[in-house]
Amino acid sequence: MKVKFLPAVFLFCYAASRLEAQHKKLLPEPQKIQYGERRLAIEGLGIRFASPPSSEDRFTAATLSRALEEQTGIQVPIWESDTPHPAIVLTRTGDVDPLPIPNEHPGPESRESYDLKITPEGVQLSGRSSAALYYGVQTLRQLTNGEGRAAFFPEVMIEDWPALAYRGTLVDTGSEGPMCTEAEIERQLDFLARWKANQYYFYSEASIELDGYTLLNPNARFTKDQIRRIIAYGRERHIDVIPAVEMYGHLHDLFRIEKYSDLADFPHGGEFNPANPRVKALLTDWVSQLAALFPSPFVDIGFDETWTIQKAAQSGEASTPVQLFLQQLNTVANLFQARGKHVMAYADIMVKFPGIISKLPPGLIAVPWFYEAAPDPEYKHWLQPLIAKAVPHIVASSVHSWNEIVPDYDTTFMNIDTLLAAGRKSHALGLMNTVWTDDAQVLMRQSWPGMAYGAIAPWQSAPMQPGEFFADYARAMYPPAAAPEMAQALTALNRAEVSLQKVLGQSTMTAIWNHPFDASTLTHLAANPESLRKCRILAEEAQEHLYRARSAGGGSAALDNFLVGAQLLDYAGMKYLYALEISDAWAKLPKAPTKETLTDAVSFGIYNSGHSRLADLMDAISQLKESYRRAWLNQYTDYRLYSALGRWNAEYEYWRSLQVRFRDFVDSFRGGEAPPSLQNLTGSGH
Repeated sequence: MKVKFLPAVFLFCYAASRLEAQHKKLLPEPQKIQYGERRLAIEGLGIRFASPPSSEDRFTAATLSRALEEQTGIQVPIWESDTPHPAIVLTRTGDVDPLPIPNEHPGPESRESYDLKITPEGVQLSGRSSAALYYGVQTLRQLTNGEGRAAFFPEVMIEDWPALAYRGTLVDTGSEGPMCTEAEIERQLDFLARWKANQYYFYSEASIELDGYTLLNPNARFTKDQIRRIIAYGRERHIDVIPAVEMYGHLHDLFRIEKYSDLADFPHGGEFNPANPRVKALLTDWVSQLAALFPSPFVDIGFDETWTIQKAAQSGEASTPVQLFLQQLNTVANLFQARGKHVMAYADIMVKFPGIISKLPPGLIAVPWFYEAAPDPEYKHWLQPLIAKAVPHIVASSVHSWNEIVPDYDTTFMNIDTLLAAGRKSHALGLMNTVWTDDAQVLMRQSWPGMAYGAIAPWQSAPMQPGEFFADYARAMYPPAAAPEMAQALTALNRAEVSLQKVLGQSTMTAIWNHPFDASTLTHLAANPESLRKCRILAEEAQEHLYRARSAGGGSAALDNFLVGAQLLDYAGMKYLYALEISDAWAKLPKAPTKETLTDAVSFGIYNSGHSRLADLMDAISQLKESYRRAWLNQYTDYRLYSALGRWNAEYEYWRSLQVRFRDFVDSFRGGEAPPSLQNLTGSGH
């Protein structure tokens, strides 16, 4: 028998893939990685510098020391001098360069590239900048295995660099919905830093303190000192905090104040009137203050969704939407550029009125955004007009959580993957992943997996694996015993949300408050009972996994938010299933029931104060309200809290009033007469 020898290259690739399969997935996936067979014990290691350390390098070393102690229980000291002991050696080969700058370039020669080598003799981490060292540390903390004396690093060689230069996340910090606390924004920066994000877009419509505008959101704005602390906090973590401010539309908070209402295109509207000479004076003041407050070389000036410019143009003598838009855009861009800023603006109106694109201010960076792959998976509608005129651009995706009970991760991941692929082809400068709060009910920590996905994807060159992401993410975020439970919880939550959307539509957080007993709703529900039941089963499965994750030490800033989301999904399924069951029970009543027949059919199953469908719904919503309130106050100020809770109060009162209606009707019913329609009894019309 002849022996066949496999080619050496095949054997090497097989051995490398076998070794890699033994280790947990790194997020982002390094550009080059090769594991060895050996390992390095963490006990006894220290951290030292092979190059003169800057304050940024020392912060990186302290971050690593703290992370290793949290993960393994081992104290890893920072040594100021060389020792004969194995060490984690940090070497910066270039300037400090902590933050991204204009004309940044990705790739192996970039400022952010690093090399990591782990052998039984120690760890060598080298990078071109302080940012590169920091990113290498984020990879190193993911390579940690075990606890106590058993903790170790695997033998590995990594060469890594970003595929895209700009990797940002935009967070609505308090304009459309709840207002984040300063501490919560710091948590977000800590979280995003783990995935090598380098930009944080601080979105504000009118929620930043500006001198001279005491009437503008006095109870819902960040002070200048808070902004300065947030900027400094981000810089330590190599994240540039960029103002994302609205300078044309989305400014109803300003125009609802009578003093400023005449600056709008229409009284108490939402957009500036560029033809009003007082507008430029106000903009000049705002730009001056914002440019001085934010040291970032970038600014995002908004200019999205300015839908009323057509009406405004119709009211003018010689204006067109294009002229109005360009007038305002040039005014704002010139003001910021005169202060050394590189200006970004959203591209939706530019694409709607293509005449704008050829007349954009020189150097402006367009931000094309669209949040679903369908019906244009290559985003040609949004990108081709910019490509044709060679307009530099950063593409913007979104976490689908602004109108959902829990995020729609399927749509989120698809949006990021497809838009990023289109952006790579169009030579986009980077990715901005947005997090909005439109329904004013969002518990933002539920969005964290989507935020992580949007930070990881533009760093790595390899395509993301959405089907594996929850497992990989949970392993990186949670203790080993809790990680599988969290992965399964996220999977169940996502499936529950998607199942509920089949009945209520995409905006589940809005639809959950609707009254369920009008005839058209009941007809729709009757066609979809299995989707509602599936939603409940999956939501309850998620709760079980979340409770087990908590017991396994997986308590985190986000876990309670996911638990509230799971319980609210369960409630939504219960609400609409119960409405269908109540309708069925009412439909089965005889045409002229006796009082006893009616009581038996309705009392205990529908409105009884002990155990009945209405009692269940009242119990569930009242208990959930308190959990929701606690989750809100753990991350937001109380701004808009009571407006949000008003929906919960109204929901409870709706069920209580129905309970009274059913009880009063049964008490007064004499028997032998036709009962009213369910729509009449519930006040839902015909």
